[in-house]
Amino acid sequence: MKTSGHWLTSPKRRSAVAVLAGALPVLAFPAPALWWWAYVALVPWMLLARSAPTGRRAACDGWCGGFGFMLAMHHWLLPSLHVFTLVIAALLGALWAPWGWLVRRFLAPAGPEPVTRGRVFGALLVLPSAWLAVELVRSWQGLGGPWGMLGASQWQVEPALRLASVGGVWLLSFLVVAVNVAVAVLVCVPASRVPAVAGLVATAATASAAWVWAPRPDVEGRSRIAVVQAGVVAGPDHRFGIEERLTRRLIGQDVDLIVWGESSVGYDLADRPDLAGRLAELSRATGAAILVNVDARRSDRPGIYKSAILVGPDGPTGLRYDKMRLVPFGEYIPARSLLGWATSVGKAAGEDRRRGTEQVLMHAGPGLRIGPMVCFETAFPDMSRHLAEDGTDVLVAQSSTSTFQHSWAPAQHASLAALRAAETGRTFVHATLTGVSAVYDASGHRIGSRLGTDARTTAVYDVPIAGGVTPYVRYGDWPVHGALLVLVALGLTEGARAIRLRRSAPAPLGPPARTVHESPARRGR
Repeated sequence: MKTSGHWLTSPKRRSAVAVLAGALPVLAFPAPALWWWAYVALVPWMLLARSAPTGRRAACDGWCGGFGFMLAMHHWLLPSLHVFTLVIAALLGALWAPWGWLVRRFLAPAGPEPVTRGRVFGALLVLPSAWLAVELVRSWQGLGGPWGMLGASQWQVEPALRLASVGGVWLLSFLVVAVNVAVAVLVCVPASRVPAVAGLVATAATASAAWVWAPRPDVEGRSRIAVVQAGVVAGPDHRFGIEERLTRRLIGQDVDLIVWGESSVGYDLADRPDLAGRLAELSRATGAAILVNVDARRSDRPGIYKSAILVGPDGPTGLRYDKMRLVPFGEYIPARSLLGWATSVGKAAGEDRRRGTEQVLMHAGPGLRIGPMVCFETAFPDMSRHLAEDGTDVLVAQSSTSTFQHSWAPAQHASLAALRAAETGRTFVHATLTGVSAVYDASGHRIGSRLGTDARTTAVYDVPIAGGVTPYVRYGDWPVHGALLVLVALGLTEGARAIRLRRSAPAPLGPPARTVHESPARRGR
């Protein structure tokens, strides 16, 4: 009879607990947005992997926890992708299997040998580095992109935003995991509390140093940018009419740029000169260029594109950005010949949209260069960083999460703009078709009020134009490079250790004994 203290010996129960433990960090993201929870949310998952009887079981705990994390982070996909959401979560969850193995390797006693201080110091470096390696791999667009990076949970914490300007969201993820490791050590290895406390002190010192020494954005001017949010509307013609009426409210408000949301125009403007003319008339009446987003089949080349197009008083200016990074399954199906069955179980893309080939800077008016992105692209820190390198004054994202209108997705998407603003030192305008729309200054602080998912309105924001270059823009993803070096060093050390143990093993005293078997004929004599 099993006692209650051994109930985790059941593989099924243990796997279920790992799934639940892996889902806990999601509460740190919007909509709950319990940012402080991120600093302890990994502890139950780590304690479980530490208690695994074998390294293989610890890897399984890592996989199951990763499945729980991915499923909880993307639970709002279930109404659209149904069972395929579980398949994606299971595939991506496997990335955490090595992380679970490493947790046991560094935090569990090795037989009679207790966890030493040296192993704890190693854990404070290796486990955050391994987590960053997981985030790096899943940041590849073909695997779904970097939605839900752990550091992104800190989008509303001012010291964290300062750190983001130094090392991007990668540095935040590293430090959040390091704090979790330190807390786990304090809970399960109290004899090694000194390195754990040292890790917490080092994290606090890093945040303090960034607060004091990281350069702050230099405000060089201001611009008035308006966001037009149409709300949920059926049909492209009706939507255009609502956006047109809303834009007329901006006449006389002295705006410099007007931004419509993603898929705000459902026709190629070259095929619909009437719509292009109406947009040009709106630009003349308001005295501002209008950035629209066309989601349609192009007339000059095959395929459907999502494109940010700048329209001036004389019509389309010729400045166009075609979305480069498409949403897997929503806008294209990876390996359609293999995974095309997803269209039969959910609302996956029936036809793959085409990709753009390069990022674009647009001159939207005197002293106003904007760097457009479309929807999902705001999850990729490298895209906004490259636009800042190219000299953009304001980052502008056009988005629509209308499919997931009543889920956590709109708030999660809007929160990414704060991080991208802090990373690049550039104001970020997140304009959506159906909410949540928000604007953040070059330090990641919100400007004005955000427009929720129930709003159909316009809003004008007086935004600062900032100059200067943040350390993150200048030096790039250096925390990732450092993490990879740590893992390479670990691999070399473990390899050398294995060779040393093999060489130090005692040699056999003589040749192995041979057993002689008599033949049946001989036994019969």
